[in-house]
Amino acid sequence: MIKNIVFDVGNVLVEWDPRKALHDLGIDGDVMGAVLDATVQSDVWNESDRSTLSDEELLSRMIGNAPQYEREIKLLWDHVQLAIWQFDYSRPWINQLKKNGYHVYILSNYSKYAYEKTIDALSFLEDVDGALFSYEVHQIKPEPEIYRSLLQKFHLNAAECIFLDDRKENVEAAKQQGISGIQFHTYEQAVLELQEYGVNA
Repeated sequence: MIKNIVFDVGNVLVEWDPRKALHDLGIDGDVMGAVLDATVQSDVWNESDRSTLSDEELLSRMIGNAPQYEREIKLLWDHVQLAIWQFDYSRPWINQLKKNGYHVYILSNYSKYAYEKTIDALSFLEDVDGALFSYEVHQIKPEPEIYRSLLQKFHLNAAECIFLDDRKENVEAAKQQGISGIQFHTYEQAVLELQEYGVNA
């Protein structure tokens, strides 16, 4: 029986749209593509979620990926909050799940820097039973260790948990740890799939 609902954050509970952020900063076309490749689409960004490097070193490495766009990379770095905003359904959904008797948790790849810059978009953290962000444990999905860290931190039975994430590889990694999983596409789709697991969503 499912007792615990575990949510990813980006593109599940909040919109993550660095393209929009760059557009709002006046960066478009080929320059946008180059900046995306140097930042959020680079291995450096994954390491930022792990948060084992300083902010200065992370930014330096991203600039190193495209030094000709240093100004634009710094602009995105300084205004990353423009890329994230909460979906209207997020808090009502979480609170409905809790009203229906479920515990709700967060498991997300998130850098400490981005967390501090975007905390206003994460108000649902006030409603959940617990949250584990990658920067806290220096582990990132889909590494198996981060799922085990979640289970251990909150004393959860994997068989009683279901995990919703927009990335298939992250869902498959959860399943390998005995956690049920749903690849998230839309709120409506996820509710229907939760119901197939017997969850009153």
